[in-house]
Amino acid sequence: PTPVTVDDSWPLGSDTKIMTSALASILVNQGKLSWDSTVSDMFPEIAASIYPDFKSVTLLQLLSHRAGLPHDIDYDLLDQSASIQDQRVAAARIALSQKPTNTPGTVTQYSNVGYVIAGAMIERATGMDWESAIEQYLFSPLGMASAGFGGLGTTGMVDQPWGHYQSGPPVVCCNGPAAANNPLVLGPAGTVHCTIQDWAKFITDQLRGARGEPAFLSPQAYTMLLTNYGGDYSLGWALVEADWAGGVAYQHAGSNGIYYAEAWVVPNLNLAAMVVANAAGRTTFDAAKEAIEEVYEMIMVPVISE
Repeated sequence: PTPVTVDDSWPLGSDTKIMTSALASILVNQGKLSWDSTVSDMFPEIAASIYPDFKSVTLLQLLSHRAGLPHDIDYDLLDQSASIQDQRVAAARIALSQKPTNTPGTVTQYSNVGYVIAGAMIERATGMDWESAIEQYLFSPLGMASAGFGGLGTTGMVDQPWGHYQSGPPVVCCNGPAAANNPLVLGPAGTVHCTIQDWAKFITDQLRGARGEPAFLSPQAYTMLLTNYGGDYSLGWALVEADWAGGVAYQHAGSNGIYYAEAWVVPNLNLAAMVVANAAGRTTFDAAKEAIEEVYEMIMVPVISE
């Protein structure tokens, strides 16, 4: 019975990937990383165990889902007592020691573990964990004070929205900071949470950059972030070509199974829209689609009337 408010935070799930790609672009601009940085160069201590076809996989291929990696690995194999940075390198060792699912650079195949490895490369380049790096280089400059990681609220208290499955009561097990419903090692792929207002600061900046307007990142960064690298996927965004959008729109959705978040950026309409919900499943997906359509109609009907 407790209503949500504008001050509540929402897990963004895989929408985090866009932020990780933006962080990578900042580090590339500063010369700390290169889009062509390879896993062999970044992790020399595991280079001998890397499957030959993976040795030259680059940061760009990881962020564009073209590295030949599976969707995930078994994260239970990781030593949970190890530091988060060591866990991410261990995840890289496991994933990169196996035979690729396809030849790297040839097929777009969505991969969470690819972003975990990219996050580990960011950690190696900055000397800090991905969480600290994205806070320092992205969240703080954009004024995203509510941004955090993992589970929401205080265990057992209704101080943040509780997640739900598609139908039924709240998922009590997954309330509180220690109950993220996703392992924290997945951070670069999907553990950010924040208010929708703070998320809007990031999404609005992406819209400005897509329109070629002054924005936080360099013009070259937005070009890299929004390029179609194959399979209608850029660096964290899915590309949608549609008449109603006047060309290309950028879309992504994220969920940890009990929350949902979806964003659209439509450069030719100067439109961005986000939807969040403390539930997941087909019903939520359909409701989010309807909400986005309502926003579009609210913006466009006055224009058409004029």
